[in-house]
Amino acid sequence: MNLKTKLTFFNAISKLVVVTLFVLLLPNIIENINKEYTDSRLEKQRDKLLQIVREQGIQTYIENGQSYGSYLPLKEEYISLDEVEPSYFADTIQDEKRLVERDTIDYRILSHTFKVNNQNYLLEIGKSIETIGDTSGPLQNIAFQILLGMILITILADLIFTNYILAPLNKIVRTKLVANRFPSFTTYKEVRTTTTDFRHLDLSIHRMVTTIEQAFLKEREFISNASHELMTPISILQTKIENMFEEEDINDEVKVRLLEMQKILNRLKAITKTLLLISQIENDQFLKEDHIKVSDLLQDIYDEISIRLQDKNIQLDIIIHQDATFIRVNKFLLFNLLFNLVNNSIKYNVEDGTINITAQTTTKGYEISIADTGIGIPEAELPLIFNRFKKIKQSLLQDSFGLGLPIVKSIALFHEIGISVDSEQGKGSTFTLNIPAKIIAK
Repeated sequence: MNLKTKLTFFNAISKLVVVTLFVLLLPNIIENINKEYTDSRLEKQRDKLLQIVREQGIQTYIENGQSYGSYLPLKEEYISLDEVEPSYFADTIQDEKRLVERDTIDYRILSHTFKVNNQNYLLEIGKSIETIGDTSGPLQNIAFQILLGMILITILADLIFTNYILAPLNKIVRTKLVANRFPSFTTYKEVRTTTTDFRHLDLSIHRMVTTIEQAFLKEREFISNASHELMTPISILQTKIENMFEEEDINDEVKVRLLEMQKILNRLKAITKTLLLISQIENDQFLKEDHIKVSDLLQDIYDEISIRLQDKNIQLDIIIHQDATFIRVNKFLLFNLLFNLVNNSIKYNVEDGTINITAQTTTKGYEISIADTGIGIPEAELPLIFNRFKKIKQSLLQDSFGLGLPIVKSIALFHEIGISVDSEQGKGSTFTLNIPAKIIAK
């Protein structure tokens, strides 16, 4: 789950919690609002009646000591005014029951005493609690709908803001990491952002990438220089040994030692040439201007390696379901790539084994797989097989320098070809090349 999804999910969950709490508390909130509104209305009615009494006198409501009472037809509200004892005092608003025409009704009643002409009066203004509760349901529905609308708006706003705030991070990952082909890097371009953390991340990645680039360049330079420098003394030594063979006074024991030395020099020369080839590939010193058919390329491989197949009596089958032509490639390098894979399939195969090469079109381009019945590769060794000078444990007795698969990997990267391995000990290995559609002729 990416960061944007996590933030959106957290915002949605937090708002869901708020909605749940609001729904649970809403009845009490509405009830309190209704009570406060009712109390305020009762107080305004009280003030209005007292104003009338001040202006028109108490006789407007009470005459000859008789009580005053007024009810709405449905008994939803009432007003009463009575004379009371001089010592009686009331100034409250509370819920009480009243008997009205043999019906007991719950009212919210304001009680207030006041004096006019030294006479104490009690004013009561009541509103039916049932009518107060009638508005609770509609108010709750309206409040809930408004809340849902606000939640949806805030979720949308959060999503838009999250996309906006994370845009620099996505750009940093896309342009500084994903888009770069290691170890080839572009010049530093600052990603514009107002978030200081992202600015710091951008600069830190640039510094890290620069350090990696320098390390890669130093390694390439060293390998290239060392390979070039080693080739000269190796060639000189080979020439001197060959000249020594022509001398007449050399005995057989010396010749044997010279042959051993020549064999060692040949191995050293092969390693040096391989390292130089890898360095040239990684430094883009090869052109990609060749066009070649898959069938022709595989036939060249077979012609080159057929003699080695006879040594172990290995059967090589080439199955081309759909032929294709590679364009804008380097034929020499592709030949080396396939040659190394087939050569390994022979080297680590068993006597009377088989090798199957399958070529076919796929939805993403073209695929070539090389499957053998060899010793296989341990699962723990699979992530390391493309490392230089790394040989699997079963191959320690073989004449191998651990550079064949690194060459394969370098050539594959040079042509943007994907390579995958499926292997099982004792049953064999399958190397699959996924060639992109852009180098396939249409």
